[in-house]
Order: sequence, then structure tokens, then C-alpha cells
Amino acid sequence: MEELLPKIRCPEDLRALSHSQLVQLAGEIREALCRLAATRTTHFASNLGVVELTLALHTTFDFRKDRLVWDTGHQVYAHKLVTGRYNRFFTIRTKGGLMGYPNPAESLFDLFITGHAGTSVSTLLGLKCGDDLLRAEEARHHVAVVGDGALSCGIVYEALNNAGGLKKRLIVVLNDNKMSICPRTGGLAEYLDRLRMTRSYAQFKRELSRFLHRLPLIGDTAERLVMQIKEAIKAGLLGGMFFEELGFHYLGPVDGHNIRQLQKYLAMSRDFDGPVLLHVVTEKGHGFQPAAADPVAFHTPAPLHQQNKAEVRFCKVSARSYTELMRDAILQQMRRNPKVVVIVAAMCQGNMLEPVREEFPDRFFDVGICESHAVAFAAGLAKAGLRPIVDIYSTFLQRSYDQIFQEVALQNLPVTMTMDRSGLVGPDGPTHHGCFDMAFLRHLPNLVIMAPGDEADVALMLDLALRLDSPTAIRYPKATAEQVPRTPAPLDYGKAEVLWWGTDGMIIACGALLPECVRAARRLREEGLSVGVINARFVKPLDTQTILRAVQECDFVLTVEEGCLPGGFGSAVLEAANEAGIDTQRLRRLGIPDRFIPHGERGELLADLELDSSGILRAARQMARHLPAARRHSSHRSASTPKSESPTF
Repeated sequence: MEELLPKIRCPEDLRALSHSQLVQLAGEIREALCRLAATRTTHFASNLGVVELTLALHTTFDFRKDRLVWDTGHQVYAHKLVTGRYNRFFTIRTKGGLMGYPNPAESLFDLFITGHAGTSVSTLLGLKCGDDLLRAEEARHHVAVVGDGALSCGIVYEALNNAGGLKKRLIVVLNDNKMSICPRTGGLAEYLDRLRMTRSYAQFKRELSRFLHRLPLIGDTAERLVMQIKEAIKAGLLGGMFFEELGFHYLGPVDGHNIRQLQKYLAMSRDFDGPVLLHVVTEKGHGFQPAAADPVAFHTPAPLHQQNKAEVRFCKVSARSYTELMRDAILQQMRRNPKVVVIVAAMCQGNMLEPVREEFPDRFFDVGICESHAVAFAAGLAKAGLRPIVDIYSTFLQRSYDQIFQEVALQNLPVTMTMDRSGLVGPDGPTHHGCFDMAFLRHLPNLVIMAPGDEADVALMLDLALRLDSPTAIRYPKATAEQVPRTPAPLDYGKAEVLWWGTDGMIIACGALLPECVRAARRLREEGLSVGVINARFVKPLDTQTILRAVQECDFVLTVEEGCLPGGFGSAVLEAANEAGIDTQRLRRLGIPDRFIPHGERGELLADLELDSSGILRAARQMARHLPAARRHSSHRSASTPKSESPTF
């Protein structure tokens, strides 16, 4: 058990520790991380890799007044442990517990909720300029910790360029562990590899300067010659020193697991009058051999049981997820059609696409954390005659909104976007919930949007998408895929599937909450209400013929969606009814309200939002209260229906 860690109530306590005690504390933090990983899915390997860096930062700076921004904040577990949250640490990523990312509501040491990569330098520069303009009473140091995977984000270079031009005094710590979630790709990854293999640039400059100043030359000619020689050697040995060209003083590479060396270089960075980039080399999974050997598998592993220091077994789930179903559907399409290609944004593992990458390496493109580029790149592939699939989490696809509009929808190109993690993602919380995709996509002309109701719809929807001559988006959750027991109707463009028709009411399910709607409808039928279920399948184009008939004929209609209510599927139904002049007083929308939803298990959150079968059942009962008692206990009512009033399963 921990000896030092429980006594750390604030970072000031760290400064009283000796070097050997800090090393001991680093080991205790890793033990705490391992114990946590045995209880639930957590961000594991990335946090193991920044323990010493965290301790060095908090012993060099005073972040009660200094500024610290963590880029891609899933690497803040050690930071939380040493900033007064040890007693609540084991609640992390549970409902009502600590968030798995920085959270200003938890601590003054957290400045932003940072769940997406690449924004830290921009926000840090804003803080620095704001502090300067407001003339803070005491001088502040400003530090951003950027993962090397974030260096593929364009916004990082916009910020570095701006910061270098302003010559503001700030520090960017580059946490270089050769990884984002999956191994880094691209030219910048190779550039960092070259830097890491080269001796310290600071040492190189000192030696070069001593040598050149011994040359017996004087005047402007000598000065120009010295500068030319320096630039030539920099270009030859260090690939042009990209960061220095942007206006940053480059320090490193530094061993990211040597606390003393980190403290020394952080102090040097702190004392430099201008922007500094400190290149720190860490090992993802450091201190836990299985995670260090396979940091991809241990990024967010299932709860693990450590059998000894080198062997670990995961708690496995046998049920198939929507992610797996889409992966298998993609594989089938690629085997059938040589024009189908796949683009991911550093999420090959999360999207379970390793088999696709292995079987079709020439048709698989990992562009790094560059969602905007991924979509524009797909537009080029489509224009050339290919059928690209952009497989990106819903929350990350938001970053490519302008490219979806300009390069894809406006050009009406057949790009298919498979949006994993749509809806509520559970423990990752508000930075990762995919609540907004229907609202930000539905209004774009030419774009088709589909949502599978269950397992049977997934492959059918991908097949249709790859046959359409227009852009398509398919949204599905991070969840186990259920199969509603029925014979699925053929998937016709723009047509909903009527599971059975109800004469009292209809529940219209948009997406993977279809099984919850079916369970609620069954209970209602047992209570004497004839309530049917429609699997909407299409968000756009909406099946107005089927859906508006339900709104017109039934005593009540519920729309159910795992997406935000403003601008979502229910809003589309309201708009269609309004255009048709149909009264919507008997229509109620169930979905995610106009607020950010905290973290928790998906089932817990669905229950809180009354989007599980019990919540849908309660809403239907409330809508049915106005019905006469005789009607509520009648099992049938005369009506022409597209299917039998009784369920077909």
C-alpha cells in the first residue's frame, strides 16, 4: 500500500520530499493506477508514462498562480492524485465521481476540460495575453503539455506560429512517446524520431558557438559567415529545426522519466525570456511491462487482473458491439469492391479496424489526429472515382464540419461517414458524448443520414451508402448490439420499418434505442394499450408518409433518439408535421436535453434521461392518460394498418 501518496494533499507537499522520496512516490502512483485499472476501463498506458513529468512540473512551478493546460487531458491521473484528490481518486469515471479529464469544477489546478487534442497552445497563449493585458499583480509562468500525437493537428501550428510571432514567454512541453492512441503516422512523426536520435540541441549550439567564435574573422563578413554555417549545420544535422523556425527556443530531447533532469530543464525553460519548446521523451506504459510492451492494447483496457508482474488477463465481453459489426461490414465491402477505401484519424484500435489495415494496407489510410484533413482527403478520393469510408467518432467528426459542408456536401460526392460513439459514450463524459451529429448534419443539402435500430440494420445501411451517389452518414453508439427478434424488412432508400402498428399510439425509434422502445411497447400492450413501434432508420430523408400518418391517426406519438433534442430527429418530425399542417399536440419528443451530460455508465445515463424502457413506458402512460378507460383496456380498434396490429415476434 502507499506510504507517501495519501499524505500529498496539495502540490506544495511535494517540495518537502527528497529526490529518493519523489522516486518512491512515482512508484506508488503507478501502483494506484494499476489498482484502478483492475476495477474499470481507464486511460492507463498514457498515465503511466507521465508520472515523473507530473512530479517535475509541480515541484518546479506553483500552479496555484502559474498556468498549466494539459492537451488531450486523459493523461491527468497523476496530476489529480497530487492536487488534493487522492481520497476521491477511485471514483474516477464513475457516475458522480471524478472526471477522467481535467475539470475546473473539481480543482483550481484544472483550467479547461480538455478531451480533444491540439488546443492547449491556443488556450495557453490566450491566457498569457490575457494575463499581460490585465497586468496580473504577480508574474505567472504559462505551461502547456502537448502529446506528440497532437502535433498532427493543424490548430497546433496555427498557435505555435502565433506564439512565435508574439514572442510571448510561455513553455510548451512536448510529451513524445512515439504514440497518440495508435502509433503516430506522417512526416512529423519521422521528424521527431530524428530529433530524438540526435544529441541535445542545446549542447550542440553551445559547442558550435564556442567553435565559431574562435575563428579569426571580424566585422559583418564574419557575422554573416557564422550565421550561414550555423544554419547549414542545423539543416544538415537536425532537419531544419522546425520549432526554432517558428520562433521557439528548442530544448531537448530530455529523459521524461528522470525527475532531476526534468526539473533542471523545466527550470531552464522557466527562466528563458521568450517561447520555449521542451522536448520530453517518455515511454507510454512506463513502469508496467505489459503496458510498455503493448501501449495500444493498454490505452483504455478492459478491467484487468494482474497475475504477476508480467502477465495480465482482461475481463472479456462476449457480446458483439456496433463497432465490431461495422468493422465486419466494412471488411465485406472491401473484399467485394476494390474501390472501397477507409480513412481513420488515429483511431484504428478504437474503431477495431486492425483486420482491415492488415488485409488491405494499400486501401487503409490513418491520417493522424486530423479530422478536417480526413474528410477533405476523402473528398479527393471520391472525386477520383473511389468509394471512401471515413470512420471517425461522432465527437471528433465535429472538428471537420466545414469540410463536410464545403468539400463533400456542396460537391455532392459519395463519401460515407461512419460515426462511431454516437449518443452517450459513458465514462468519457461530455467531451466525448456524440450527442450533436444529427443536429449539425441534418441541415446540409445532399447528405443522407441513417441510424441502425439493431444489429440487422448495420450491414444493410453500409451497403446502401456505398451504392448511393451522394454523401452519407451512419451513426451508431458505443454499445452492445441487440437483435430485435423479427424478420427485418428490406432497407429501401428513405423508408422506415414498421414493426407493428398501434391504434392507440406509436413509438418512433431513431437508432439503437429501438430494443428499449420494443420492451416499452410490449409492457403497454400488456396493460391494454395498442402501441406500435416504428424503426425510423432514416433521419434524412425522413419517411414522412409513414411517420406523418402515425402523427395524424394515433392518439399519441413518441419519438425516441439518443441525440440532442434541439435540431435532432424529433425536431425533423415536428418540422415535417408543421409543413403538412398537422396538429402536433399529441407528439412528444424524448432525447438528450439542451445541456451537457456528465459521465457515468451508458445505462445509468439513459435511465437518468428517461431513455430506457422504463422512462419510455412512463412517458407513454402520461400521453395515454387522456384516453377513455374503455379504450385503454381494449385490445383492438378498427383501423387499416400497414402491418398486423400484433407484433410479428
